[in-house]
Amino acid sequence: MALPILYSLRNCPYAMRARLAIFKSQQPVALRDVVLTNKPAEMILASPKATVPILVLEELSAANEQSGVGASAVVIDESLDIMLWALKAADPLNLLHRDNLDGVQSDKLTEMLVLINDFDVEFKVRLEAYKCAKRYHETTLSDCRIACEEYIQRLEVRLTEHDFLFSEQESLADIALLPFIRQFARIERQWYLQSPYPNVQRWLNSYLQSPMFTKVMAKHPLWLESGEEVVFVGK
Repeated sequence: MALPILYSLRNCPYAMRARLAIFKSQQPVALRDVVLTNKPAEMILASPKATVPILVLEELSAANEQSGVGASAVVIDESLDIMLWALKAADPLNLLHRDNLDGVQSDKLTEMLVLINDFDVEFKVRLEAYKCAKRYHETTLSDCRIACEEYIQRLEVRLTEHDFLFSEQESLADIALLPFIRQFARIERQWYLQSPYPNVQRWLNSYLQSPMFTKVMAKHPLWLESGEEVVFVGK
């Protein structure tokens, strides 16, 4: 049986968190690295919005692809949905914080999804404004940073109470937010290193310096250029 296909972009934070969850789940996928200036036709066919990550669980048959009649592929094209697909299939580290083994969604998972949504909807807008202010040397830089800090402070409080965002155990929320906090830390590097967020720094560094992160961020040949599908799986 063919492996699911993951269209990915190495430094895209959404693709990054999808790869993190797939790695943690130990579910193998065929990784196709792409660049958005040269999108594969197969990727656009699978998901017309053509933004990474895209997970194709079942490709179109050749006949359906040519005819366009009844053509349908089983596709997940939202990063959080890909994370949940991977971890619901296999979650050896209990990142979903299931209370039992019957697959029932726990209150902790509900809380995680609320926190992730806050960062996806609210923090991300502020983060983009902060990045732009830095890039274009705008006078609003400090205001943009302060707007982001409201969310960083929330994480700092959580990480004062335990090693990870929801407990002493790693969770879906940790790996879902990681790519965006990494971006925040890189905007004004010297300010960040001296910032009053030692627990966020500890938490972030523990990921960035891990062998797991090195594997998730490994550079692979572009699929369109090489035709090479990399089997990506956590070990």
